[in-house]
Amino acid sequence: MSNKRVGVIGGGQLAWMMAMATEKLGVNLLVQTPHSDDPAVAIADESIFAAIDDADATKKLAKKCDIITFENEFINLDALKKLEASGVIFRPKLSALSPLLDKYEQRSYLQSIDLPVPKFTTLEKLSLNDFNFPLVIKARRHGYDGQGTFIIDNEKELESLSSSETNSLMVEEYIEFDRELAIMAARSTTGEIVTYPLVETYQKDQVCHWVIAPANVSETVELEAKKMAEHLLTKLEVVGIFGIELFLTSEGTLLVNEIAPRTHNSGHYTLDACDISQFEMQLRAVIGKPLGTTKLNALGAVMVNLLGYENIHDDYLEKRDKIAQFPDTHIHWYGKTECRPGRKLGHVTVLIKDDNINPENIAKKIESIWYN
Repeated sequence: MSNKRVGVIGGGQLAWMMAMATEKLGVNLLVQTPHSDDPAVAIADESIFAAIDDADATKKLAKKCDIITFENEFINLDALKKLEASGVIFRPKLSALSPLLDKYEQRSYLQSIDLPVPKFTTLEKLSLNDFNFPLVIKARRHGYDGQGTFIIDNEKELESLSSSETNSLMVEEYIEFDRELAIMAARSTTGEIVTYPLVETYQKDQVCHWVIAPANVSETVELEAKKMAEHLLTKLEVVGIFGIELFLTSEGTLLVNEIAPRTHNSGHYTLDACDISQFEMQLRAVIGKPLGTTKLNALGAVMVNLLGYENIHDDYLEKRDKIAQFPDTHIHWYGKTECRPGRKLGHVTVLIKDDNINPENIAKKIESIWYN
């Protein structure tokens, strides 16, 4: 039987990590990505070099593939719909992505299917009678890794926003959360749904610094998060994997923060802490295989992002060697040639095999080496 040919729109580290599972599953992976030095290019079976939103390039990709999936959501949805109408198979299908790509429309959709979300509006409709400072401002499209998200503390800062930006920004209430959580959930072509353990994420300046799996929460909270994930994937008839970011309030209420319709940073720990990683799970879903187990193969895990903090070309090998001395440690280096502040250069996963180990302390030790 010939290998399934899966195209991926995007060739960054998410596609690179997906490519690690292709041999096991009998998949040939082809990517559409802008740059020849993007991480996935080195191990993809074939690459088409073009912008992510270049639908003509996607048409060429489709001729070489059985199925197309996504590494990111910076696509031209309207142009891709013409390809889908002509028979190109996208998984997840475009109707599942359509309500999610614009953050305001995403919030509106989540509210329409009775998933709890923070209070929100558009900047142009904002009434300060309905909201208190601080406010969270988010770009409706193309925001990621903290870009396009910022906090407004007063009316002067609010007035400084350009009137030309009004239509492109969403406003939401600032949530005084107890902690931030996330859950990865996948749905197959047959409607089977699996969820990975609920995790806690630590964010700084709107960028994820580390993830602890599993989250130290009650069984009630865990079950509620799982139920919310299953509800969303069922409503959208998703085929693939989604990351769902959540706020847990001090009252114990869960609110959906954002949906990532793809593999997600909060699931990177699964590469080492689960028998089936989120990346393999995405492939299993889109090629129609049974999904399999999402159980941890250790007591837990802590994943720490290795973020850029300077503008330089460096592979930071000395620091990586120091971090590698931690027991049960796995370093994933994405092979990016350029470092800049906030850029994800790699990540570290440490498996927890002893109840006496504090995962947060491990994360802080790794960061003290990395940012020293």
